[in-house]
Amino acid sequence: MKILTGIISSLTLLSLNVVGLSQAQATEGFTFQKVPVTLFGPGCPKGTAEGILNGDTLSVTFSAFEAKAAPPKVVSTSCNLRIGLNIPSGLNVQPINVQYLGFADVPAKGSAALNVRILFQGQIVPTINNPNANFSGGFSDVWDKNVGIVLGTINACRRPVSSIFGINTNLTARATDVATKPEGLQTQIRIDTIDTTIGPVLFKIKFAFNPC
Repeated sequence: MKILTGIISSLTLLSLNVVGLSQAQATEGFTFQKVPVTLFGPGCPKGTAEGILNGDTLSVTFSAFEAKAAPPKVVSTSCNLRIGLNIPSGLNVQPINVQYLGFADVPAKGSAALNVRILFQGQIVPTINNPNANFSGGFSDVWDKNVGIVLGTINACRRPVSSIFGINTNLTARATDVATKPEGLQTQIRIDTIDTTIGPVLFKIKFAFNPC
């Protein structure tokens, strides 16, 4: 699978509006606010993305993202998001964790795959545990990913820092050798919403705050 890792040159840097935070507030987290998110890729529902920033978590909301394949097809689709981080001077902010979950239903002789790349400034960020997953024939269950990321603190103690945080996601459903009978068999994989009070959250990004 080919994952898009470049940043679109025309991407407009979006801002997390945290200018009014004091150092004491920063150690507790962000105040509640909405943050625009840029999506691109054939699997992205257009105009549906939004970020909800509250406390130590940025929740990215948009409608369902899935891949389905009836035999003998292979269906692969991607959805990539970009969030601008504009950290005002006097703050230290560190992304530490990304959470997402979903469901896969794979008939005998089928397979499905989840491939995720977490990026910062256009570069892939190392992870503590595997952000990807493969599902073989016979699997039909939910899956859950809670991925620790290895990324240094964004140091804005002396001057503001602007950067771009991204998540590239590819889903592949394979039904090449799946039986055509009984009818209706198909391989499917999707990212489901996380149960929250703020809407259909597909990704949760957690931050740590460190005083300067």
